[in-house]
Amino acid sequence: MAAHRKSAHRKPKQRPFTGPAARTAATLALAGAATATSATGAGAAPAEPAPTAAQVRAKVDRLYHDAEVATEKYNGAKEKEAAATKAVDTLADEAARRTDRLNTARHTLGSMATAQYRTGALDPAVQLALSSDPDTYLERAAQLDRAGDRQTSLLTGIRRQLSGIARVKARADRETEALAARRAELQEHRTAITTKLADARKLLATLTADERAAYERAAEAAHGGGPAQADRSATHADRSTARASVAAPDSRAGRAVAFAHGAIGKPYVWGATGPNAFDCSGLTQAAWQAAGVSLPRTTYTQINAGQRVSRSELAPGDLVFFYSGISHVGLYIGGGQMIHAPRPGAPVRIAPIDQMPFAGATRVA
Repeated sequence: MAAHRKSAHRKPKQRPFTGPAARTAATLALAGAATATSATGAGAAPAEPAPTAAQVRAKVDRLYHDAEVATEKYNGAKEKEAAATKAVDTLADEAARRTDRLNTARHTLGSMATAQYRTGALDPAVQLALSSDPDTYLERAAQLDRAGDRQTSLLTGIRRQLSGIARVKARADRETEALAARRAELQEHRTAITTKLADARKLLATLTADERAAYERAAEAAHGGGPAQADRSATHADRSTARASVAAPDSRAGRAVAFAHGAIGKPYVWGATGPNAFDCSGLTQAAWQAAGVSLPRTTYTQINAGQRVSRSELAPGDLVFFYSGISHVGLYIGGGQMIHAPRPGAPVRIAPIDQMPFAGATRVA
């Protein structure tokens, strides 16, 4: 009886499917797996669509602008690097001169010590007692006193020179550290510029030939240029027309404007200040240099190089600045026009000042 109850609670033994039942089970399993795979795939993020030509053009424009911002930072860092290099060289020259004076003083002191050793073997009182000519001895003693005073003065001078050399070397060490920092900053901005320009070229390469041509036409129109296929005669006509309309307020401004006209057609190269290529602030600096005026190197320092003027007060020769970060500058030539170096691939040209966000203007003092 107990054995019967025990067997009643046992689980029935599972038998494997065979024949049609096995085939049905396999079909259901495969269908379930396919459904699971499909559900998993549905959860995956779809591939991003390729950017449109308009999006590529907008991004290229941003990269060019960012590269120009980095260029002005590079120009500023280069100016500081040059100043730090000059300071280090000046301190090195000063240390060398001080060391030469120290060596001369040491040589003189050594000669005096040798002479004293030769003449001072006996105590002065003994020398006086043994001397057959007391007057001669007293005269020599006075000379020795004066020599002693000179020796004391030399020693004091040597101590001052050693202290001075130590100070110069400490300043040189600080300037050398500053120079290393400036060079690292310079490299950082150089890398930023080349990276952004390379990214812009890669993006432009994704456009078709027609799209690239359309972009270049739009960019030239936006920066004041004519069609991409404009020839030299058209450029010359632009120069002549604009030059005829210029009425500079003084001879210096006139010379700056004339220089800018002579630069039309020369390529934009970041970091360049002429005579064969320019970036934007390099062009304005070179133009005013031709007029005998030294301007700072960067857009954000040039804006403070004279008297601020409003847009309605603009006169030929004024510097006109653009964008909130003061990252672009041109030379105003009258009639709402300027001459500027726009960007890589776009040479120096005449452009309307209303093509970019106006940030301010300065009349060079």
